[in-house]
Order: sequence, then C-alpha cells, then structure tokens
Amino acid sequence: MANPPSPPPPPPQPSDPIRIDGADEDAALSSSAYLTHQELLTRRSRRLKQLAQIFRAHYWTLMEELKIKHKEYYWIHGKSPYKEDEKNKKRKRDRNSDKENFEWNTKLGINGGGEVEAEEREEEGVRKCSASGCKAKPMALTTFCYTHILSDSKQKLYKGCAYVVKSAQGRHVLCGKPALISTVPSLCPMHCQKAERLVARALKKAGLSVSSPSKLAPKLHVIVTEFVRQIQTKRRAALKENVSEDHIKEDRISQGS
Repeated sequence: MANPPSPPPPPPQPSDPIRIDGADEDAALSSSAYLTHQELLTRRSRRLKQLAQIFRAHYWTLMEELKIKHKEYYWIHGKSPYKEDEKNKKRKRDRNSDKENFEWNTKLGINGGGEVEAEEREEEGVRKCSASGCKAKPMALTTFCYTHILSDSKQKLYKGCAYVVKSAQGRHVLCGKPALISTVPSLCPMHCQKAERLVARALKKAGLSVSSPSKLAPKLHVIVTEFVRQIQTKRRAALKENVSEDHIKEDRISQGS
C-alpha cells in the first residue's frame, strides 16, 4: 500500500533581510565621489555571485515544493495499488460466481446466466473514451481520447487543424484534427510538414535553396515577394490569353467584311 502524502509544510516565516557580502567594504567606499574601474568590477562581481547563489537556493526550494505537490496530486488523481488489488479480487470472485451460476442454469436447461454481467464487470473500472464507439483510453483529466479531445467543451489546450483539405461549392473543408492551441500556424503535425514542404518548394522556385527545415526560416518580405511574383505571373498569363483571343476575333471580323 502506498504511503499517504506527507502533511503540507508550515507556512514560511518572514526571514531576516539578506546581508550583502562585502557590506563593510561598500560602506567604506560609500563616501567616495569616484570609484576606480577595478573597484567597480570587483563590487559587481561579488554581488552577481551572491545573487546567483540566492537564485540557486530558491530554485531548489521550489523543486522540493513541486515534489510534494506532485505526490499529493498523484495520491488524489492517480491509482492506488491497494484499491486496484481489491477491485481485481472482487472482479475475479464475481466472474467465478457467475460461471458457477451459468453452469448450474445450463444443467437445469435455463438459458442465460452471468456471462453478460461478467463481461460488464470485466469492462467496469476500465476508463474508455466518451465518444460513441471509441475504445481508446482517455487523456488525463478528461473523458476523451486524443482523437476526440475537441468534443470536450471544457478543454482549453487544443483546437481544430485549419488546413483546407478540399473546397466544395465555394466552402472550404478543413482537416479538423486536434492541434495544440499554441501552435502557429494552426495545423496538425501532418499538415504542418506538408505546409513546410510547399513553402520550401515555392522558395526553391524563387531561387532560394532551403535544404533543411531546421535552418533559419527566410524573412517575411522574401516570402511575400515570392507570392506576389506568382500572382503577377498568373495575371500576365491570363491577360496575354485574353489579348490573343481579342486579336483572333478582330481577324475573323476583318476577314468576314
């Protein structure tokens, strides 16, 4: 059986003010109008080292507090080995009892028994996703798995992928798979990689070689310039096509007259 969490530590008492190292030397130099470069660097170095020690001690104090809080959290929301053993023993006793009832009913010629109840008891205690037909294990602190996490109206960590899968009748059909709300752009991992490949291809057409996505991304104005160039190229091609059609119409009219 797991040990219960230790009682919370008493509230910290107000500590005495921190004494600065070398305060006597600083007091002796406090009446000086000027300090030499060596004295200034020595004082700054001494105070910086003391400040680093204070931050280091404060860091490890927070780490110890985090361990205590994690232990309390696991005790409340985690699984107790004792409870799990008791559930398993009870489930095993129920299955044996239902099996005996089923065999006795079979001998008497009575249909039924405890198989259905035994199956229900086997599934009892196994957390499953609340989505209909989904048997995946739910994520922590929610009743939905990762695939159906967007069905949880209370969650604040995920949003739907904004990648346009296809367009039908003037409407964009989005991917909708879960993506972290802090992800920029709002894409799932698969479509994020696809978008990176498309951007790399567009930059390669512009004469920029981006061989690895780990390298620094080009500046925004370079990407904007490339997109504008592509739009202008399409417009020139469409304009040239319209002009050629107008010339053909004029030639046909002149030949007819």
